[in-house]
Amino acid sequence: MASVVEYKGLKAGYRCGYCDSEEGKVSCGMWAHSMTVQDYQDLIDRGWRRSGKYVYKPVMNQTCCPQYTIRCRPLQFQPSKSHKKVLKKMLKFLAKGEISKGNCEDEPMEPTMEDTVAGDFGLINKLDIQCDLKTLSDDVKESFESEEKKKGRSPKKEESKELIQSQHIEEKLGSGEPSHPIKVHTAPKPGKGADLSKPPCRKAKEIRKERKRLKLMHQNPAGELAGFQAQGEPPSLFQPKANKSNQPKSLEDLIFESLPENASHKLEFTRFLCSSPLEAENPPHGPDCGYGSFHQQYWLDGRIIAVGVIDILPYCVSSVYLYYDPDYSFLSLGVYSALREIGFTRQLHQKTSQLSYYYMGFYIHSCPKMKYKGQYRPSDLLCPETYVWVPIEQCLSSLENSKYCRFNQDPEAVDEGRSKEPDRLQVFHRKAIMPYGIYKKQQKDPSEEAAVLQYAGLVGQVCSERMLLLRN
Repeated sequence: MASVVEYKGLKAGYRCGYCDSEEGKVSCGMWAHSMTVQDYQDLIDRGWRRSGKYVYKPVMNQTCCPQYTIRCRPLQFQPSKSHKKVLKKMLKFLAKGEISKGNCEDEPMEPTMEDTVAGDFGLINKLDIQCDLKTLSDDVKESFESEEKKKGRSPKKEESKELIQSQHIEEKLGSGEPSHPIKVHTAPKPGKGADLSKPPCRKAKEIRKERKRLKLMHQNPAGELAGFQAQGEPPSLFQPKANKSNQPKSLEDLIFESLPENASHKLEFTRFLCSSPLEAENPPHGPDCGYGSFHQQYWLDGRIIAVGVIDILPYCVSSVYLYYDPDYSFLSLGVYSALREIGFTRQLHQKTSQLSYYYMGFYIHSCPKMKYKGQYRPSDLLCPETYVWVPIEQCLSSLENSKYCRFNQDPEAVDEGRSKEPDRLQVFHRKAIMPYGIYKKQQKDPSEEAAVLQYAGLVGQVCSERMLLLRN
């Protein structure tokens, strides 16, 4: 089994869905007739991304809005205060019934498109449309949080439509065809305090605690006040209660918290393979569900309310799309599904240890509505020149100064996976497979070589030798 791709070349000067520039977007793309999960894993680790069967790579130093591949590290992930709020809101709804939509903090429901190429229907990236975060990410261990919270706006009153039936969704997703009109979340514009390059503000409680500690230390520098603990906090004021409920809950605790027997609603999940260029694989040491593209259906009381599409690859779960019923937008299904998928990645890791990352698509620092992805911590950004992963905290200051940045601080570092022997590239021509070194002897068009070498440079040496480049 081998990947078969058809390189479409450079596409420049078309409309950008992020900054609304009419001619600012630049990318290279190829059509994947079929693709192995390992090849796609290696491609997204070089900045590629699929939209249906079209696989594209932004030309980072030319496009108006550089799109940096971002991945979260689920094994170290701790839900922030806003994440916990979404999970608790879901549990409350399931246990006790309806939540007043008038009181919920929702984002305006406005359509957005990831128009990967002019004329392409631009299937929507899941995490690009479902941002519902209201505060900065907080560090649970250090009890940090944002002091300023943004108030959500009420959704626009638009005609509500039933979510597409699951069978119809399967036919549309990954096919490159347009889906039915749907309403989608766009990210809130950051307000004051939303600068991710700065640490979150401390809570007033923490500040008061620190002042009390300093006062006590000033009274007795040796810290030998009666009952004063090693950490410098008087037990009468700051000693944690010795009960289990005081311990921070894990993501799994919050997601799978038990419901009462008489719960008002029942939420169920199903998973099945869906149409995509990725070839399904089920090796003995892989996850029980195998590798490939999947639908995750969210069923509420027997009614489907959302469908998430994910790619399960050798080293990661990659989010693709989310479709959901706008009648349930008050449950923040975009954030909820992302947290479920992070938890799902952690479950897969228990069986398949190398599968330990959650890929969130692209992070666009120059676009305010796309910066929210950096709030899923810890996370890394992919260096667009050397293709190494760099913690996002080390990248933010550079991105404040320039849209396009090389994150690798080693000036001598190069792309280790670059194309070094293009003649070894595999070509599929007239039902025959041959190295490019042989194929090019039959060609006289100079533009042919330029296109093939461009493709080789973008996919790298390893993929160029494994994938079959279809040439007419």
